Amino acid sequence: MSIDLGDAAGLALDVDALARLERYRDLIAAAAAKFSLTAVRDPVAIEERHLLESLRLGRSLADEGLLPAATQVLDLGSGAGLPGLPLKIARLDLDLHLLDASAKRCRFLRETVEALDLNDVAVIEGRAEAVAHDPGHRGRYDLVLARAVAPLPILLELALPLLGVGGHLAAIKGSGAAAELAIAAKALATLGGEVLTTLPLVAPAGPALTIVIVRKAAATPARYPRRAGLPAKRPLL
Repeated sequence: MSIDLGDAAGLALDVDALARLERYRDLIAAAAAKFSLTAVRDPVAIEERHLLESLRLGRSLADEGLLPAATQVLDLGSGAGLPGLPLKIARLDLDLHLLDASAKRCRFLRETVEALDLNDVAVIEGRAEAVAHDPGHRGRYDLVLARAVAPLPILLELALPLLGVGGHLAAIKGSGAAAELAIAAKALATLGGEVLTTLPLVAPAGPALTIVIVRKAAATPARYPRRAGLPAKRPLL
């Protein structure tokens, strides 16, 4: 690795974890264009922009008590497996599910999980609007992760139905975090969520980010999420 990810993220990563992160970095760099994974393709930039950011997210969530052993984690709109796979590599005890609507990206995720020899990782191909109505996934998860998925009112409709009551959504947001929170009141009230806290996420490159943590305080009405496309077309504002 070009940077010490363990030290930079404040985590004690063993030799196996560091080797897996290095292998994962190389897999992203090699497949980025083929699978439309990320515009960041330089290995050092992948470490700084993707891996370190994900690991710092994990450290913050652990400090908040949101990552106990055997946590059921869903990475929503996982893309290249971020932030879920770096967290899994650092914490092998997590039960991780990676959800993405793209068949190509899901193929990459399955190949990557196999190449990294990771257990307790499942790849789910589908749209959140449909998966959240599947009894095998609705209300199942303790923690949903979302990075660059959708504005908060839309994201809440996609994510909260997947959480069990008492579970949490951790959404990485940029400079618009405050504005998104200001328009999320109706979605929170309708879907059973409440903002627990916001935390700074110091990005190694680029502007500072914010982690918005939402607790699912009550069951989400059965009609949500609405059919594919409607949460984005007619958000709960």
